[in-house]
Amino acid sequence: MDLALTAEHEMVQKMVRDFAQKEVAPTIKEWDRKHEMAPHVLPRMAELGILGVCIPVRYGGQGMDYISLGLVCEELEAVDTTLRVVMSVHMGLNSMGLLQWGTEEQKQRFLVPQARGEKIAGFCLTEPGAGSDVAGILSTARREGDEYVINGEKMWISLATKADHVLWFAKTDPAAEDPHDGITAFILETDRPGVTRGDIKGKLGVRAGSTGWINCQDVRVPLENRLGEEGEGFKIAMSCLDNGRYTVAAGATGLIRASLEASVRYAKEREAFGRPIARFQLIQSKIARMVQAYEAARLLYLQAGWRKNMGLRNTRETSLAKWFATDASFEAASEAVQVHGAYGYSDEYDVERYLRNAKGAIIYEGTSEIHQLIQAGYALGMRSDAPLRCELPAYDPEYWQAEA
Repeated sequence: MDLALTAEHEMVQKMVRDFAQKEVAPTIKEWDRKHEMAPHVLPRMAELGILGVCIPVRYGGQGMDYISLGLVCEELEAVDTTLRVVMSVHMGLNSMGLLQWGTEEQKQRFLVPQARGEKIAGFCLTEPGAGSDVAGILSTARREGDEYVINGEKMWISLATKADHVLWFAKTDPAAEDPHDGITAFILETDRPGVTRGDIKGKLGVRAGSTGWINCQDVRVPLENRLGEEGEGFKIAMSCLDNGRYTVAAGATGLIRASLEASVRYAKEREAFGRPIARFQLIQSKIARMVQAYEAARLLYLQAGWRKNMGLRNTRETSLAKWFATDASFEAASEAVQVHGAYGYSDEYDVERYLRNAKGAIIYEGTSEIHQLIQAGYALGMRSDAPLRCELPAYDPEYWQAEA
């Protein structure tokens, strides 16, 4: 396993770092206070090709590998979590799901404009009464000839009011003996009659991002918008979460790094008892633990990215990377606030925002408790890494970078 970065990796890493640090960082506090997404963020990410970074060129993307996606997410979240959330939803949960499960017609119709950034995509699984318990969703899709009629409501949906289309999961067989077998996935355009949506305000963190709800009232969707076969929705959702969780792990690694860098700067500048606080061993201990967490989190997400590049099932590795990195990012942000003392408790410094943002990732895309169960299941032989019907394609440079 070679985890050394290539020249292409370093190029995309620098490009995204420059964008985030120079074009977003100077104003992110303002947008965080407003609880609004900066209007230039999505168009600029599209212009730079970030929204299609690891999608093949033939489908409108940049043709880079999955390691590149991880590096992008690390750099984005090193400035603010809201930037990485865009990648988690638009790229990880939706675009990579279409690449894995979509028909050629669906890829041309939906994936191409998504990868180019001409359309923004979302992912609708969570409901008011169903989060970790996916089988508990109440949304339904009733077949009528060559159409499905969708009813239901989704909650805590990132980019809810920004997305042009979403992956929507609904029960086509509510009476299935195993409720997981009754779920089907659909590509739903948000401008269809019967679709309403809105933003959720008052969030603890990720305030400069878009989070909301989407409701479907007798929404008609054509048969060709079904993703996969009837009853494959749960499998599709879980495979999409493998991709989304990978982006979360990489992003949380960036947040650890941001907490570390902020703490190092402040510890060198702040003086107490006649010397910089960097001289005190307890401050050094906090910083040392951040170094340890960053290096471990980075290796874990790079390992998961390498397995994706190889076309190998990576549910266990991605789950471990997500669990470790998100827990570690919250601890690092908390310690960064402590290093900053009273100043860390105000929004004069970025670390208070890091702490608020870090909490969300411990909850979404599988709570830390869910990931503990996943890891225990693998260790005890209660879970299997058997291949899916449709695997995420291995990275092949010749194919990925070739024109159609």
